[in-house]
Amino acid sequence: MPEPHPSSTHGRPKRPEVTLRKLELSDLDAIERIEKASYPAPWSRSMFVSELAKPSSLSLGAVGAKSELAGYLIVSRYVDAWHVMNVAVAPGYRRHGIASALLERLFDVTRDDARRGYTLEVRVSNVAAIRLYERFGFSSHGVRPGYYTDNREDALIMWRDADQRDAGEKDAGDKDAERPDAEKPDAEKPDAEKPDAGQRDDESQPEEPTE
Repeated sequence: MPEPHPSSTHGRPKRPEVTLRKLELSDLDAIERIEKASYPAPWSRSMFVSELAKPSSLSLGAVGAKSELAGYLIVSRYVDAWHVMNVAVAPGYRRHGIASALLERLFDVTRDDARRGYTLEVRVSNVAAIRLYERFGFSSHGVRPGYYTDNREDALIMWRDADQRDAGEKDAGDKDAERPDAEKPDAEKPDAEKPDAGQRDDESQPEEPTE
């Protein structure tokens, strides 16, 4: 059931009150607008339709006070990991902790899954996104050379262990990372190279954090 996410205080910009819920096909128009405003190589509509239909995917949306979609997070479940595929926040909601709220909900709803850790790819030049993920307990586990098809930039592979449930969430603050740069939703496993599609972080990736 959708639940309002409380606003943040402690001297930081107040986090807009949003409701976190499962994404639906009726959200596709808003998803496409946010995606195109967030990434140079956006996912296609069909890619989102595919992810929303997969039993192994977890698709979360943040909805504002006027029922408008403020952001979304798409994660695929693999044998040993939850792979963060796409994270995006609408321009008007950036720098207000929406991405952090979505990540917090991800860790909350998967808390009892002791077998799986979390993984994502991010451009090596995307320092802001890397720092955000580090605050959530992710650490570097290698590089994928030439991973991004738009400019052949390398991707940093990041990983968070399954038992690291509370690491970083408290201090993640109000940063909004675009989407972890995951090249594509159709990879067979977290480590597989994926055909490119475009993110919230790129051709099918979580990418540049718009914090």
